[in-house]
Amino acid sequence: MIPSALRHNRVFVILSILFIIALAIACAVVDKGDLHLWLNSCHGHGMDIFCRYYTYGGDWVPYVVLTGLLFYRVGWALFMAADIAITTLLVQGIKHLVNAPRPILWFGEHMPDVQLPLVEGVHMHSYLSFPSGHTVSFFILFFVLSAILCEALYAKPYRHARCACALTGVCLFIMAVLGAYTRVYLSQHFAQDVLGGVVIAMVVSIALCWWLPSFLSITRPRLQ
Repeated sequence: MIPSALRHNRVFVILSILFIIALAIACAVVDKGDLHLWLNSCHGHGMDIFCRYYTYGGDWVPYVVLTGLLFYRVGWALFMAADIAITTLLVQGIKHLVNAPRPILWFGEHMPDVQLPLVEGVHMHSYLSFPSGHTVSFFILFFVLSAILCEALYAKPYRHARCACALTGVCLFIMAVLGAYTRVYLSQHFAQDVLGGVVIAMVVSIALCWWLPSFLSITRPRLQ
Protein backbone atom coordinates (compact mmCIF):
# COMPACT_ATOMS: atom_id res chain seq x y z
CA MET A 1 0.00 0.00 0.00
CA ILE A 2 1.29 3.45 -0.91
CA PRO A 3 2.00 5.57 2.20
CA SER A 4 -0.31 8.54 2.73
CA ALA A 5 2.72 10.86 2.68
CA LEU A 6 3.20 9.89 -0.97
CA ARG A 7 -0.47 9.74 -1.94
CA HIS A 8 -1.20 13.19 -0.54
CA ASN A 9 2.08 14.58 -1.86
CA ARG A 10 1.76 12.94 -5.27
CA VAL A 11 1.88 16.18 -7.27
CA PHE A 12 5.38 17.01 -6.00
CA VAL A 13 6.49 13.40 -6.60
CA ILE A 14 5.03 13.19 -10.11
CA LEU A 15 6.50 16.53 -11.13
CA SER A 16 9.90 15.44 -9.79
CA ILE A 17 9.76 12.21 -11.78
CA LEU A 18 8.83 14.12 -14.94
CA PHE A 19 11.67 16.54 -14.27
CA ILE A 20 14.11 13.64 -13.93
CA ILE A 21 12.93 12.14 -17.22
CA ALA A 22 13.11 15.47 -19.09
CA LEU A 23 16.54 16.31 -17.72
CA ALA A 24 17.84 12.80 -18.46
CA ILE A 25 16.70 13.13 -22.08
CA ALA A 26 18.32 16.55 -22.38
CA CYS A 27 21.59 15.22 -20.96
CA ALA A 28 21.47 12.25 -23.34
CA VAL A 29 20.82 14.16 -26.57
CA VAL A 30 22.69 17.44 -25.97
CA ASP A 31 26.45 17.75 -25.56
CA LYS A 32 27.49 18.36 -21.95
CA GLY A 33 29.20 21.67 -22.68
CA ASP A 34 26.51 22.94 -25.06
CA LEU A 35 23.75 22.15 -22.57
CA HIS A 36 25.58 24.01 -19.84
CA LEU A 37 26.11 27.07 -22.04
CA TRP A 38 22.46 27.06 -23.12
CA LEU A 39 21.29 26.93 -19.50
CA ASN A 40 23.63 29.83 -18.75
CA SER A 41 22.45 31.99 -21.63
CA CYS A 42 20.10 34.14 -19.50
CA HIS A 43 22.68 35.84 -17.29
CA GLY A 44 21.78 39.27 -15.96
CA HIS A 45 22.38 41.44 -12.90
CA GLY A 46 19.07 40.57 -11.26
CA MET A 47 19.51 36.85 -11.84
CA ASP A 48 23.08 37.04 -10.55
CA ILE A 49 21.89 38.46 -7.23
CA PHE A 50 18.97 36.05 -6.94
CA CYS A 51 21.00 32.91 -7.73
CA ARG A 52 23.93 33.96 -5.58
CA TYR A 53 21.80 34.26 -2.45
CA TYR A 54 19.14 31.64 -3.18
CA THR A 55 21.73 28.91 -3.66
CA TYR A 56 23.10 29.47 -0.14
CA GLY A 57 19.71 28.39 1.19
CA GLY A 58 20.74 24.83 0.45
CA ASP A 59 23.53 25.17 3.02
CA TRP A 60 21.47 26.14 6.06
CA VAL A 61 17.70 26.34 5.51
CA PRO A 62 17.14 22.54 5.76
CA TYR A 63 18.79 22.55 9.18
CA VAL A 64 16.71 25.50 10.36
CA VAL A 65 13.55 23.67 9.24
CA LEU A 66 14.79 20.47 10.88
CA THR A 67 15.28 22.31 14.18
CA GLY A 68 11.84 23.87 13.90
CA LEU A 69 10.27 20.45 13.31
CA LEU A 70 11.58 19.31 16.69
CA PHE A 71 9.09 21.74 18.25
CA TYR A 72 6.29 20.81 15.81
CA ARG A 73 6.49 17.02 15.61
CA VAL A 74 9.54 14.96 16.49
CA GLY A 75 8.65 12.23 14.01
CA TRP A 76 8.93 14.55 11.03
CA ALA A 77 12.22 15.89 12.38
CA LEU A 78 13.59 12.35 12.63
CA PHE A 79 12.34 11.57 9.12
CA MET A 80 14.10 14.62 7.71
CA ALA A 81 17.26 13.92 9.73
CA ALA A 82 17.38 10.36 8.39
CA ASP A 83 16.81 11.66 4.86
CA ILE A 84 19.66 14.16 5.17
CA ALA A 85 22.02 11.65 6.80
CA ILE A 86 21.51 8.91 4.20
CA THR A 87 21.72 11.22 1.20
CA THR A 88 24.80 12.97 2.61
CA LEU A 89 26.62 9.65 2.90
CA LEU A 90 25.60 8.71 -0.65
CA VAL A 91 26.51 12.09 -2.14
CA GLN A 92 29.88 12.33 -0.44
CA GLY A 93 30.73 8.75 -1.28
CA ILE A 94 29.89 9.20 -4.96
CA LYS A 95 31.59 12.60 -5.13
CA HIS A 96 34.92 11.26 -3.88
CA LEU A 97 34.64 8.07 -5.92
CA VAL A 98 33.95 9.88 -9.22
CA ASN A 99 35.81 13.14 -8.45
CA ALA A 100 34.37 14.76 -11.56
CA PRO A 101 35.67 18.20 -12.62
CA ARG A 102 33.45 21.22 -12.09
CA PRO A 103 32.47 23.40 -15.07
CA ILE A 104 35.24 25.97 -14.48
CA LEU A 105 37.89 23.25 -14.81
CA TRP A 106 36.12 21.18 -17.46
CA PHE A 107 35.68 24.11 -19.84
CA GLY A 108 39.30 25.12 -19.32
CA GLU A 109 40.38 21.68 -20.49
CA HIS A 110 37.80 20.89 -23.19
CA MET A 111 36.60 24.27 -24.47
CA PRO A 112 39.36 26.76 -23.56
CA ASP A 113 38.01 29.41 -25.95
CA VAL A 114 34.74 29.65 -24.00
CA GLN A 115 34.51 32.22 -21.21
CA LEU A 116 31.93 31.15 -18.66
CA PRO A 117 29.69 33.93 -17.32
CA LEU A 118 30.69 33.98 -13.66
CA VAL A 119 28.99 35.79 -10.80
CA GLU A 120 31.05 38.20 -8.72
CA GLY A 121 31.64 37.11 -5.13
CA VAL A 122 30.99 33.40 -5.75
CA HIS A 123 33.90 31.11 -4.88
CA MET A 124 34.36 28.62 -7.70
CA HIS A 125 35.13 24.97 -7.01
CA SER A 126 37.14 22.74 -9.32
CA TYR A 127 36.40 19.14 -8.32
CA LEU A 128 33.77 16.86 -6.71
CA SER A 129 31.10 17.95 -9.19
CA PHE A 130 28.89 14.84 -9.40
CA PRO A 131 26.32 14.75 -7.89
CA SER A 132 25.09 18.15 -6.72
CA GLY A 133 24.74 18.18 -2.94
CA HIS A 134 22.85 21.48 -2.94
CA THR A 135 20.28 19.99 -5.32
CA VAL A 136 19.77 17.11 -2.89
CA SER A 137 19.27 19.57 -0.03
CA PHE A 138 16.72 21.65 -1.94
CA PHE A 139 14.64 18.64 -3.02
CA ILE A 140 14.67 17.07 0.44
CA LEU A 141 13.68 20.39 2.02
CA PHE A 142 10.73 21.05 -0.25
CA PHE A 143 9.64 17.41 -0.44
CA VAL A 144 9.36 17.30 3.36
CA LEU A 145 7.60 20.67 3.58
CA SER A 146 5.15 19.66 0.86
CA ALA A 147 4.47 16.32 2.58
CA ILE A 148 3.86 17.97 5.95
CA LEU A 149 1.54 20.63 4.53
CA CYS A 150 -0.44 18.10 2.50
CA GLU A 151 -0.80 15.75 5.48
CA ALA A 152 -2.06 18.68 7.56
CA LEU A 153 -4.58 19.67 4.87
CA TYR A 154 -5.98 16.14 4.56
CA ALA A 155 -6.17 15.79 8.35
CA LYS A 156 -8.87 18.46 8.47
CA PRO A 157 -12.38 18.28 6.97
CA TYR A 158 -11.41 20.69 4.18
CA ARG A 159 -13.22 19.89 0.95
CA HIS A 160 -10.65 21.66 -1.20
CA ALA A 161 -7.73 19.76 0.34
CA ARG A 162 -6.87 18.03 -2.95
CA CYS A 163 -6.63 21.30 -4.86
CA ALA A 164 -4.70 22.94 -2.04
CA CYS A 165 -2.25 20.04 -1.95
CA ALA A 166 -1.80 20.19 -5.70
CA LEU A 167 -1.06 23.91 -5.56
CA THR A 168 1.32 23.37 -2.63
CA GLY A 169 3.15 20.63 -4.53
CA VAL A 170 3.53 22.76 -7.65
CA CYS A 171 4.83 25.81 -5.78
CA LEU A 172 7.33 23.89 -3.66
CA PHE A 173 8.48 21.86 -6.66
CA ILE A 174 9.23 25.09 -8.53
CA MET A 175 11.21 26.33 -5.54
CA ALA A 176 13.21 23.09 -5.50
CA VAL A 177 13.95 23.34 -9.23
CA LEU A 178 15.03 26.96 -8.82
CA GLY A 179 17.49 25.87 -6.15
CA ALA A 180 18.87 23.20 -8.47
CA TYR A 181 19.09 25.65 -11.36
CA THR A 182 21.17 28.11 -9.34
CA ARG A 183 23.92 25.50 -9.23
CA VAL A 184 24.10 25.41 -13.03
CA TYR A 185 23.62 29.17 -13.37
CA LEU A 186 26.59 29.78 -11.07
CA SER A 187 28.63 27.20 -13.03
CA GLN A 188 29.20 25.16 -9.90
CA HIS A 189 27.60 22.09 -11.50
CA PHE A 190 26.53 20.59 -14.80
CA ALA A 191 22.98 19.50 -15.58
CA GLN A 192 24.16 15.90 -15.12
CA ASP A 193 25.16 16.73 -11.54
CA VAL A 194 21.73 18.19 -10.86
CA LEU A 195 20.10 15.09 -12.36
CA GLY A 196 22.09 12.85 -10.03
CA GLY A 197 21.15 15.01 -7.06
CA VAL A 198 17.42 14.91 -7.82
CA VAL A 199 17.47 11.14 -8.30
CA ILE A 200 19.26 10.57 -4.97
CA ALA A 201 16.99 12.96 -3.07
CA MET A 202 13.76 11.52 -4.46
CA VAL A 203 14.70 7.84 -4.24
CA VAL A 204 15.77 8.11 -0.60
CA SER A 205 12.84 10.37 0.37
CA ILE A 206 10.27 8.12 -1.28
CA ALA A 207 11.79 4.98 0.24
CA LEU A 208 11.77 6.49 3.73
CA CYS A 209 8.05 7.24 3.45
CA TRP A 210 7.36 3.54 4.12
CA TRP A 211 9.03 4.01 7.53
CA LEU A 212 7.30 7.33 8.24
CA PRO A 213 4.66 5.80 10.57
CA SER A 214 7.49 4.48 12.75
CA PHE A 215 9.06 7.93 12.88
CA LEU A 216 5.73 9.59 13.69
CA SER A 217 5.08 7.14 16.53
CA ILE A 218 8.05 8.64 18.37
CA THR A 219 7.04 11.58 20.56
CA ARG A 220 8.77 13.77 23.12
CA PRO A 221 8.53 12.37 26.65
CA ARG A 222 6.16 14.35 28.80
CA LEU A 223 7.59 16.25 31.74
CA GLN A 224 6.45 14.86 35.10
